[in-house]
Amino acid sequence: MKDSIHPKYAPCEVSCACGNVFQTRSVKAQLKVDICSNCHPFYTGKHKVVDTAGRIERFNRKYAKAGTPAAK
Repeated sequence: MKDSIHPKYAPCEVSCACGNVFQTRSVKAQLKVDICSNCHPFYTGKHKVVDTAGRIERFNRKYAKAGTPAAK
């Protein structure tokens, strides 16, 4: 592997829009992100199901006719 072609990998400070700041390593000295593990719905458990145009109800009606447990 050639030494002169790779970027320098150094400590980096990451700041999130929610106010969380943490250290990692990157080729940049600072990173600004919109979402992190402290505010992401998957990690916080505050995930919301977005039902656009009644898709869940339409799914339940469709499979209720078949008598599957998905209609409950």
